[in-house]
Amino acid sequence: MAAMSLPPLTFVLGGARSGKSRRAEELVTAEPGPWRYVATGQAFDAEMEERIALHKDRRGPGWLTREAPLDLPGALEDLGAEPQPILVDCLTLWLTNLMLGEHDIGHAVQRLDHALDRIRAPVVMVSNEVGLGIVPENRLARAFRDEAGRLHQRVAARADRVLFMVAGLPLTVKDVQAG
Repeated sequence: MAAMSLPPLTFVLGGARSGKSRRAEELVTAEPGPWRYVATGQAFDAEMEERIALHKDRRGPGWLTREAPLDLPGALEDLGAEPQPILVDCLTLWLTNLMLGEHDIGHAVQRLDHALDRIRAPVVMVSNEVGLGIVPENRLARAFRDEAGRLHQRVAARADRVLFMVAGLPLTVKDVQAG
């Protein structure tokens, strides 16, 4: 088997349609498979069903998909015993599911940290940057923006590599391997 070039944790962050999922898929498929995909999205309407179908079609064969709209830490622990890379898409959908279900966000994030500490597979996590725009007008949207910002800071702090996607181009924000 070829040596893994992915660090233990890569975080790919960007705005809507910035190319973050495609870039994360490229990083993972550069490694030996089978590749594992942890999907956090739920199709509550036809538009989301279409988005999920487009992601599946783009990935093509060679991917093992695990749906984990709420138990992302459990999915990582289940899949992380093997050395093949795991792509998590995406943290903001996971956070949305937790918030709408009125789950304890702090506890869920602690479980995520614990899972990342225990697995041996490299992980690429994707998330939407939502804090660069205007202050949302309603309380739930502001709470979501704040929770997402805290989650992103936590993941970025522990990540070995952080990429910020802009118009399909990756900007390296952090790369421990590069020095």
